[in-house]
Amino acid sequence: MSELSSLENDEPLLLAEGLAKNYGRLAACRDVSFALYPGEVLAIVGESGSGKSTLLQLLSAQLAPSAGQVSYRMRDGVLRNLAELGEAERRFLFRTDWGFVHQDPAQGLRMGVSAGANVGERLMAVGWNHYGRIRDTASTWLERVEIDTGRIDDAPKTYSGGMRQRLQIARNLVTEPRLVFMDEPTGGLDVSVQARLLDLMRNLVSELGLAAIVVTHDLAVARLLSHRVMVMKGGRVIETGLTDQVLDDPREPYTQLLVSSILPP
Repeated sequence: MSELSSLENDEPLLLAEGLAKNYGRLAACRDVSFALYPGEVLAIVGESGSGKSTLLQLLSAQLAPSAGQVSYRMRDGVLRNLAELGEAERRFLFRTDWGFVHQDPAQGLRMGVSAGANVGERLMAVGWNHYGRIRDTASTWLERVEIDTGRIDDAPKTYSGGMRQRLQIARNLVTEPRLVFMDEPTGGLDVSVQARLLDLMRNLVSELGLAAIVVTHDLAVARLLSHRVMVMKGGRVIETGLTDQVLDDPREPYTQLLVSSILPP
C-alpha cells in the first residue's frame, strides 16, 4: 500500500511508549515505542518467538505491560492510558472502536450460533434493537465479505476455514471500528484462499478508512496490506519504515536475511 500523505497532519490514534513485557528473566518485549495514525496500517513482522504476538496483546490491552504504557485517543479527542481504563471501559472499546481478528476464527466467533447472529451480536452490543434492521445489515455484510446470504442461518462450524475468517472480519467491521488488530489473519489457509482474503481485507480497510495493526510472519501479507513495517527480533524493534522501503532496501542484516529467505528476488 502507498504512503498516507496526511499522516504528518494528524494526531496519533495509538501511542506506545517504552513498552516492555517480562516473564521472569525472559524479556518477551523490550522498549517498544511508536505512534499509529488514523487510517494507517502497520505490519509487525518477524520470526516465531520474536515478540510480535506479545506486542499485539500489549497494544490491545489483553496483557499488562511490565514497563511503559499504551495510550489511545478516544472519540472525544483525549489520549488515555489504557492501563487506567476500567474493565467496563475496555470492553466498550472492543465493542465499538476496536476489532480483533484472530488467526483461528473459532476464537473470534461463536461457532454454535448462526452467521447472522455472530454479526448481529456486535450490533446489539452497541445498542441496535430492531431485528429486521439487524438482519438486513448482517446480510449486507455477508455479501461484502463474499459469503452467500442464503447461508445467513447456518452456523460457522459448517463453514470452510476461509469462510469462517471472512465471517470473523464481517463481525469485527460491522460497527465500523476505528482500529483493528489482526493476528496472522491468513495463517493456516490455502494459498488461493489467502490471496482472496487479502484482497478483501485490503479493500475493506481502505474503503472504511480503518487503522490496523497486522502481526504476520508472511512478508507478502505485509507488502499487500500495510503502509509501514516494524521488524522485531528478540523482543525488540530493530527496523521500521515505509513498507516498500523496508522490504525493497532493508537496512539491518537480520531484515535482509528475512527478506531474502522469504520473498522472491
